[in-house]
Amino acid sequence: MPRLIPATGLLLALALLAAGCSRYQLGTGSRPAFASLGVEPVVNRSTLPQAEALVSARLREAFLRDGRVPTVTSGAAAVLSVTLEDFRREVAAVREGDTGLARKFNLTLSASATLRETGSGRLLWDRRPFTVTREAFTDGGQLQSEYQTLPLLAEALAQRVAESRCCRCPHGCGSIWPVFSQCQLFVSPGPGERRC
Repeated sequence: MPRLIPATGLLLALALLAAGCSRYQLGTGSRPAFASLGVEPVVNRSTLPQAEALVSARLREAFLRDGRVPTVTSGAAAVLSVTLEDFRREVAAVREGDTGLARKFNLTLSASATLRETGSGRLLWDRRPFTVTREAFTDGGQLQSEYQTLPLLAEALAQRVAESRCCRCPHGCGSIWPVFSQCQLFVSPGPGERRC
């Protein structure tokens, strides 16, 4: 009898563990609101020259890495268009010997994204804002530093857009909700989005 108590306790613990993990699933658990995605070439209204191709490529790569929604060049269920709105350079630290010269800049890239269903023309996002910031140290020269930081800004922006998704409402009403894959939280709808 004394040996039976630890064995029963172990079986009970294993049963509780199995029950706790039975509903686990990989990913966010959300269903995308569309089956395929087309990514239009990025439009550049900022003062950052020649950023369109780099950001467009990084956007496509981010969606390919994510893998939940296939990106297609034609016949997409939804189309994403991104516009680079602003590029700012702010002094974050000055040189020790000359306070008139910057040693470090904060580079900020702002964009807006519109996501539209192609069949109905319904807007899922309407100029949703995205902003990313990276630091650039000017020890090797300001131009070289900004040139090296641009791919990092583009990657961060693409990742932020790819993580910001729309999915069907989990209550089954058919509404579109934004989903942020890292935190898995439903948030308040933005302009052009509905909530049940």
